[in-house]
Amino acid sequence: MMATITRRPSITRRISTFFYHYPGLSLFLLLLPPLAWLLIVYIGSLAALLVQSFYTIDPMSMLVKEEFTLSTYEELFTAANIDVIKRTVYLAAAVTVGCAVLAFPLAYYMARYANRRIKGLLYLAVMLPLWSSYLVRVYAWRLILVKEGVINSVFEQLGLGSVVEWVIDRPYIGGTGTSLASTYLGMFLVFVYIWLPYMILPIHAALERVPKSLIDASSDLGARPGYTFRRVIFPLAFPGVVAGSIFTFSLTLGDYIVARVIGNSVFYIGPAVSSNLSFNIPLSAAFTVVSVVIMVIYLLIARRLGAFDAL
Repeated sequence: MMATITRRPSITRRISTFFYHYPGLSLFLLLLPPLAWLLIVYIGSLAALLVQSFYTIDPMSMLVKEEFTLSTYEELFTAANIDVIKRTVYLAAAVTVGCAVLAFPLAYYMARYANRRIKGLLYLAVMLPLWSSYLVRVYAWRLILVKEGVINSVFEQLGLGSVVEWVIDRPYIGGTGTSLASTYLGMFLVFVYIWLPYMILPIHAALERVPKSLIDASSDLGARPGYTFRRVIFPLAFPGVVAGSIFTFSLTLGDYIVARVIGNSVFYIGPAVSSNLSFNIPLSAAFTVVSVVIMVIYLLIARRLGAFDAL
């Protein structure tokens, strides 16, 4: 009889067999790189910012004194800096509401009425601006909003140039700007344009999950379309609105480029952090900590409203 030759399994097969018998170890090794990145780079940088915010600046040498103190937070909560924080939060909230008002009708049409071809074209229209450079879009809007831009020209051709001047002169809309390119309204328009896709997609996803049987049942029971929308569709889609607001609110809260290019006459948290980096790093860190705290509170509220289930 011929002797049977037993081949030793290859090293690859032995390794796979080992990890098959120890699934917990394989899962740990698989998650180790992203967890290390998260803990070291992300959490570590936030921890460094928190520590830096408790330092202060030596007024004589202008160097950072690595001594634990609350003087930086005392400086942070002065009237001028409080105005910067409130202005940024108000703008982020206004942009979020504006995006929701514009996004919901389009998302509703895409989810309920558009056929496959139209829906594909609308998806492309929503996503297409995201394929271009962020800086190019912001500077393009600046060219649109300046005195020699398209909006001013159209209003002047229609004999409504005084409307633009009226907007600029209003302190709660125009701020201290001299054209739409440096007003609160200009920043609002640019932010809504930039972040609108991030609101449309979560709302559309939430509306897609609303069972059609519930809408049909509401209609069968005699409810009018408006009542069905208020009591059935909108409550079920509201987590999607909150999910989209996480993107629009947080991105507006921490934005630097739009605040510099469009609203360059007014300070917000992003420019305030940047301007203090060269001479007051602890104050920049304290501004950043305020943004993080605001977003943590916002995320806790969004979680209670079911936003995470809609992502």
